[in-house]
Amino acid sequence: MLTPTLDLIQQHFPPKNPEHLQLYSMPTPNGQKVSILLEELELDYDPHYVDITKNEQFHPAFLALSPNNKIPALLDPQGPNGKPLALFESGAILLYLAEKTGRFLPSDAALRYQTIQWLMFQMGGIGPMFGQLGFFHHFAGREVKDPIPRERYTKETTRLLRVLNQQLTGKKWVMGEEYTIADIAIFPWVNTLIEFYDAGDVVGIQQFPEILRARQQFNARPAVERGKRVPSN
Repeated sequence: MLTPTLDLIQQHFPPKNPEHLQLYSMPTPNGQKVSILLEELELDYDPHYVDITKNEQFHPAFLALSPNNKIPALLDPQGPNGKPLALFESGAILLYLAEKTGRFLPSDAALRYQTIQWLMFQMGGIGPMFGQLGFFHHFAGREVKDPIPRERYTKETTRLLRVLNQQLTGKKWVMGEEYTIADIAIFPWVNTLIEFYDAGDVVGIQQFPEILRARQQFNARPAVERGKRVPSN
């Protein structure tokens, strides 16, 4: 049984299947990370579109689930010990689903923490820096006459891409032969940088052939193609 607080979310977003995982999201790079993993895992879930362009993330029902008013959020009616579990923060959700299913996260302790290390690299570096570059290059930041912010985030994004390209050199995926939540976290942001922010030329993306190679094989995965479009409006 849900708590009265969590019951608010299901009143505002009625579940089709109350026993399934409930995803509250939009197909942004952070949202895609979770929907792609759900598709890769072939888990039953109900997707709910949270329209951040209409400030739906500030609705009391969504705040009951995600107090930081950010997508994505997840509700597992069958969480640990059979009790409902609500989660926000995409990195935490990826870890939870990987550990719940025993997939896309190595069981070897050293490799597990190294995978988490690259997940944190995305959460603390790639996401914030790519997002800032996107703002100053693609959105309202173009109106800012001071060139310093755009230059700063261009340089830092390029540096992060250089680190990632080096990590991928000689490897199929970030962690080697094994496809993990590190890849699922990182490549939606690489896609967004190139496709949505239109910043590939700005950062000289062609100088990072390993990233382009890995991105191509990532996008070729059927679960990725499905997950990139979830939830639909």
